[in-house]
Amino acid sequence: MSVVGSFGGRLLPTRRTVYTGQKWTGPVSNYPLSYKLSWLPRFLKPSLGGGRSGFAAPAAALIDPPPRRKVRLAFVGDISAVANRDVPECDPAIAALLSSADLVVGNCESPIVERPRAAMGTWLGTHHAMSERFLADALASAGIARDRVVLSLANNHVLDQGIAGFEETLAALSRLGIRTIGTVAGGPVQHHAAGSLTIGFAAFTRWRNADAGPFEERISMRAAEWPRGAVSGVDLLCAVAHWDWEFRHFPRPATRELARRLADHGARLIVGHHAHVVQPVERVGDAVIAYGLGDFLGTAFARQPWPCRIGSILIIDVSDDIATRGMVAAYELHFFARLAANGHERLVRVEALDGAFKRRATARLETIFPTSGN
Repeated sequence: MSVVGSFGGRLLPTRRTVYTGQKWTGPVSNYPLSYKLSWLPRFLKPSLGGGRSGFAAPAAALIDPPPRRKVRLAFVGDISAVANRDVPECDPAIAALLSSADLVVGNCESPIVERPRAAMGTWLGTHHAMSERFLADALASAGIARDRVVLSLANNHVLDQGIAGFEETLAALSRLGIRTIGTVAGGPVQHHAAGSLTIGFAAFTRWRNADAGPFEERISMRAAEWPRGAVSGVDLLCAVAHWDWEFRHFPRPATRELARRLADHGARLIVGHHAHVVQPVERVGDAVIAYGLGDFLGTAFARQPWPCRIGSILIIDVSDDIATRGMVAAYELHFFARLAANGHERLVRVEALDGAFKRRATARLETIFPTSGN
């Protein structure tokens, strides 16, 4: 299926088959057939079906009284240049929110290359790509300092430009001073400083668009599997999961079961990507699970149905007090819309919208995040 994206100021198609770096091989993804058959219907009309019980409201304080000292983490969704020929614009209030964080964590949904290696696949609409300049300028527009960014590479599109494109991505992120998670070379739990705390990130993907061999040699696909020594010295263990099925607002039972396994293995914060729509928050013991944040910058189509244009930013305050060090003190979701604007997107707070779009967005968010928590 062919869709329109962007790269280097030119409109390009983007979406999935596979290029190994040497020859075209046809579909080798690990998506079940039922997933593949449901992809287009669910894209055209994102689903509100599925189990809705047990989810929490989108804002909660978990430590009362709040800690005197805390570290702030901000999580954003999938990042790609697909819907942007030019750098996106960002509501100043969103930029201020992101700039307040000690660490900003997101999913790098597109390989970072100066020229697509899978030229035919990119032209046909099967592969993602974005330039180093685009990513740097997009982060600056959103008020995100690059030395405070951690990006996960554990996603299905990371080898869209072949193995050489993956290596170019690593080099580009290194030049930008951006830290990464989700690679096999980095180990099952990768440690990064956030203020005075050490956060352990266990990032993984359940999905791949490439052959298992070259993909699993480079990208973590193992969940809830880390040796005890991997979390030594960590104040908070956070799982960053590329999981679930796309365009569904409520996670599948298997995804919720995996979240419980992650919590049982010590993850006290679990943040998901891949669904391209916002999904609810759940509490399992003292673990906070945000199943899906939606897209931060559009990734699936240049023009998407309106529910896919609602995204969220998850703000996590982590205690730095001695007695509660590393505990999640509070969490809050901030919702925004991605509006098309002459070849790029504008990120606007939902509260700042007006008219029918605001009414639709508000009604859907109230369905996904009921104030009763049920």
